[in-house]
Amino acid sequence: MQIPEPPAERPAEQRSVIILGSTGSIGTQAIDVVDGAPQRFRVTALSAGGGNLALLARQAAHTRAEAVGIAEGNIDELRGLISGAAAAEGMTDYEPELFGGPDASTHIAAWSGASGPADVVLNGITGSIGLGPTLAALASGATLALANKESLIVGGSLVTAAAAPGQIVPVDSEHSAIAQCLRAGRADEVERLILTASGGPFRGRSRAQLEHVTPAEALNHPTWDMGKVVTTNSATLVNKGLEVIEAHLLFGVALEAIDVVVHPQSVVHSMVQFTDGSIVAQASPPDMRLPIALGLGWPDRVPHAASACDWSRATAWTFEPLDARAFPAVDLAKDAAKQGSTFPAVFNAANEEAVEAFHDGRIGFLDIVDTVEAVLSEHGGSSEMSVETVLAAEEWARKRAHERLAS
Repeated sequence: MQIPEPPAERPAEQRSVIILGSTGSIGTQAIDVVDGAPQRFRVTALSAGGGNLALLARQAAHTRAEAVGIAEGNIDELRGLISGAAAAEGMTDYEPELFGGPDASTHIAAWSGASGPADVVLNGITGSIGLGPTLAALASGATLALANKESLIVGGSLVTAAAAPGQIVPVDSEHSAIAQCLRAGRADEVERLILTASGGPFRGRSRAQLEHVTPAEALNHPTWDMGKVVTTNSATLVNKGLEVIEAHLLFGVALEAIDVVVHPQSVVHSMVQFTDGSIVAQASPPDMRLPIALGLGWPDRVPHAASACDWSRATAWTFEPLDARAFPAVDLAKDAAKQGSTFPAVFNAANEEAVEAFHDGRIGFLDIVDTVEAVLSEHGGSSEMSVETVLAAEEWARKRAHERLAS
């Protein structure tokens, strides 16, 4: 992939934005960013899973989105809630087009309203169900602000081949940081990418000490406020393994040249090491509004998107090597990426099933990654990459994980 070069000075123009996963953590913060810079952004369409129709209705009325989609839920109920939310906003003639069903976000991603297609599509969906919307957004020609790392990871060459140079802009804080650091040198001067990890709630614990941790403990992340799956993935460091694959695909850097270092303060979001030994880091207080704003406005920055570090107060940043024995997920993810084909899709799907089993109390914490490793060891890959083969591999992985978890 290729991150676009910043242009010479130019006036910032208002961009139309579609937000997928609008009621989730990324989506709600994206609306905050839009609210803070109305001269820069306007929302034209929204989609959500459907678990919080009342919030989605308020978002629709607030942003005056032209189209709204839900994967699950009653369209008529949503229509009534939007009508009530619009009345509360003093609007009597607001009636967006509504989409429902599992393909709703894919339809919204390609939405073309009265003013034409969107300039930017922010994919804030969680999980590999974001693959269809990612491909639809790329096909529309919009810039894809990608927070849904799973769609890139499971789609692999499908996604990279569909994207024009610079069309994908990362929203994950680590990859946004790398994109910023890469501005400091040429591509042939890059030696290594260094992803930082908070270490999650179990930093410093041995493998034996992780055997009996509970779901509640796994969800007690010290830095970030995220959903169940992502927070659990941060506790197992599966999330960091996925981010290594994402960095490999986004920036075209070999897996062997991507390192992970534990940085519990989560202020340095990632670094780039250049061939002369120089390391350039991006630092800011942990606040996802900054990478979201960059994703929407790239390559231009959005003033006051988030707070900067306070240099009037004493502080210390520490860095520790990753304990690969206690947290083997990163090495396992690298192995899956090296095998290529549908192996990353199997890695992700098996993990999602294992995470659900852990939170249902059916398996222990260590069984999550052990299950992923076992399912990967049985996978034979695919001779071709297509949406169908990816979906088939995911279905096989979920079924095989279920069988293993049941036993």
